[in-house]
Amino acid sequence: MRKHSEYYLTQESPFRALLIFSFPMMMGNLFQQFYTMTDSIIVGRFIGEAALAAVGASAALTAVFIAIAVGGGAGALVITSNAFGRKDFTLVKESISTSLISFFILSVVLAATGYAFSEWIMSLLNTPENIKDDAVLYLRIYFLGLPFLFMYNILSSVFNSLGKSRIPLFLLIFSSLLNIVFDIAAVTALGMGIAGAAWATLLSQALSAVLSFIILLKTLKVMDGRMKRLFSSSIFSSMTKIALPSIIQQTTINFGMMLVQSVVNTFGSEVLAGYSASIRIDNIVTVPLSAVGNAMSPYTAQNIGAGKKERINTGWKSALAIILSFSILICIILQTFNTEIISMFLGADGSAAAYRTGEEYLSYLGWFYGILGFAFVTGGVLRGMGKMASFTAASIANLSLRVIGAMVFAPLYGVGIVWYVVPLGWILYFSICYVSYRRLSSPFRS
Repeated sequence: MRKHSEYYLTQESPFRALLIFSFPMMMGNLFQQFYTMTDSIIVGRFIGEAALAAVGASAALTAVFIAIAVGGGAGALVITSNAFGRKDFTLVKESISTSLISFFILSVVLAATGYAFSEWIMSLLNTPENIKDDAVLYLRIYFLGLPFLFMYNILSSVFNSLGKSRIPLFLLIFSSLLNIVFDIAAVTALGMGIAGAAWATLLSQALSAVLSFIILLKTLKVMDGRMKRLFSSSIFSSMTKIALPSIIQQTTINFGMMLVQSVVNTFGSEVLAGYSASIRIDNIVTVPLSAVGNAMSPYTAQNIGAGKKERINTGWKSALAIILSFSILICIILQTFNTEIISMFLGADGSAAAYRTGEEYLSYLGWFYGILGFAFVTGGVLRGMGKMASFTAASIANLSLRVIGAMVFAPLYGVGIVWYVVPLGWILYFSICYVSYRRLSSPFRS
């Protein structure tokens, strides 16, 4: 691969630019999911199916806080990408500083609140009594590490906005390998049980966040432009206008998924174990789809900043072609190896109910991931344009359909309804984003 400049998102062919940019993000997110999956595999294999269910019981809740961090990163990404595209390096530095200060304070407040109410929250989610104590313990340790999680996600968005998506990748590889070592040591050698898995993740994320911050300081030191203030209220206001809809959208979705989780929890720890395993795989297979979608945001923002709006529609078409390739591969893998994949988590001692739940989830949804990928890409363009209303409406519509299906029909017709309604939500999500994109892009669409 030939050397490319830091402005390749506005200079390279759209297909090549998106591949160059999304691949490190893709690999980084895969490693991030990989060490989350490692927790589940080690817990399921070495502690047991009930412990795997305990970790999975809080998965929807922890996703809420990840969504807040990612939403905050979206605001920083668009403002910073736009300034970087215009070569306004003073604004670049001030937007980075403002975002870090804002979300560090928010993360500390959320961590303290979450830790204090962990037991109440798990009761509210209908967590089975036989796994509740372990679920609360895991969740409390998770909250202790929340500031590190926030800082790493914001810093990753900053590096992505500067076209340096390889840096988060390298740090995630390091962190993932370290997490595996810590996991094995804590769970097997030290016998710390489910708490060991939680501490291993916390320490890995903390090291990754600290190293990211050190590298960022060195990156900004050699960049032109002098920062006049650490915190800018005007930048914070602009960033909030972009970040807040994304945060509301993401947290609304994940609060909805908490409701879905509460429905699944009522079917018992065996079904919950299979569902938890399939959710971990779902998170992994959607990584390349979301990476391409996320790449469209800085791609769009930088090209708007550089006055090259005509490249946006070409980039959108290129991204759809990439998504189609990935979705075909995902479908083949999930249809062929769903049993073997679930067995990584459950082992030979896994119950029939757990296996059946995981296999049905993966084999059914495997046919539909392309639709989700198309929605990610189109939504990514809307975020890059700073047009969040339609994107938010599409996400909420998707969520509403899934929550209603799970809460109303799953108790009547079985837990399978939880995943049977998912593709209908994805179709609605894409349709709303697409209509908005066609309208907004018509002035420069070729």
